[in-house]
Amino acid sequence: MRKLPSLTTLRAFEAAARHLSFKAAGDELRLTPTAISHQIRLLEEFCDHQLFRRRPRPLTLTRAGARLFPVIKNGLDAFATALAELKEDGEDPTLRVTTTNAFAGLWLVPRLASWRKAHPHNALEIIGTDAVVDLRAGGADVAVRYMLARPPGLDADELFRDRFWPVCSPKLLATVGKPIRRPRDLVHYLLIDTWGPDSPPEAPTWQRWIAMARSIDPEVVAIGNSRGLRFREELHAIEAVIAGQGVGMCSDVLVGRELTSGELIKVLDLALPGFGFYVVRIRNQPRRALIEAFASWLRSVK
Repeated sequence: MRKLPSLTTLRAFEAAARHLSFKAAGDELRLTPTAISHQIRLLEEFCDHQLFRRRPRPLTLTRAGARLFPVIKNGLDAFATALAELKEDGEDPTLRVTTTNAFAGLWLVPRLASWRKAHPHNALEIIGTDAVVDLRAGGADVAVRYMLARPPGLDADELFRDRFWPVCSPKLLATVGKPIRRPRDLVHYLLIDTWGPDSPPEAPTWQRWIAMARSIDPEVVAIGNSRGLRFREELHAIEAVIAGQGVGMCSDVLVGRELTSGELIKVLDLALPGFGFYVVRIRNQPRRALIEAFASWLRSVK
């Protein structure tokens, strides 16, 4: 009979060696750094070798630890792959994707035909919500999240970053009859916004844009929020802009098709930086192959 350490001990060592951090390993495995350290000591006692140099910082592997790490990592990867293949043989083939309503409706859905053409046998469920769905709890298989920086503790690839421009429908300009040549000219128009008082300070709001615009057009101070229109849901705000109800501060990723077709136009050449769109999944997910195929498709599609 093989005499082996527990799977918990092996996973703790693999995570700590990969991150070179007991804290990061604990975050990944939902254990405290102390618990990770305890598991490492159990493995060191089992091997009769020290596996980490703990002082001085940063944490490093000893020669024995460096020798053991790839063996355990490859073994755990092999377990995960074999289990995923077994599970996929008998499970629902539906891939569940969660993202914001705006990204789902304006960017993802119009491009899904190319995914269906490449993967005709894989059903897809789109979960549109501005709430953060817990991937670890099984709420979805993969997410496209809109964030300032890469989310910690998860596998995440940045797809692209956006910029926010003042845009409107050409028919609004024709209706109002007031050209927009400088920021001050927006005083004649209704401003449509989607960011509320609880938004992060980096949010690309009209308030931030106006503050930036004052540096080049001091008379823009006449523009206020009293005549504005704010939506909780970004998709609704963009729909109002497309309908010609006002000038919106819009993501060039979400309204890219409308800008290309001329349904919307940029009224001023002054933009705010937005956030990043990240494709996010948990490590060692049982449906890894299908999830990676979807992530690869997201990175390639235009």
